[in-house]
Amino acid sequence: MNVDNGDSPARPASFEEAMAELAQLVTQMESGQLPLEASVAAYARGSELVKYCAGQLDKVESQVKILEGDMLKPFADGDEAGQ
Repeated sequence: MNVDNGDSPARPASFEEAMAELAQLVTQMESGQLPLEASVAAYARGSELVKYCAGQLDKVESQVKILEGDMLKPFADGDEAGQ
């Protein structure tokens, strides 16, 4: 992956691809071997990937809530219903 190109990076094909790219960026940044401009580009790309992953997780959470319906509400004993 080339973090210092001027092109707009492509959208990840999947959540898993985004997580793998994010892990690679973190490893590169933690190594301390990236030049300043590449570090800034890696940070910007990482921010985009985090937003993408958060959005994907929100979508999945919404789908699970729809599929599960009322089952995601806290359980209550029959005796607590009147309190």
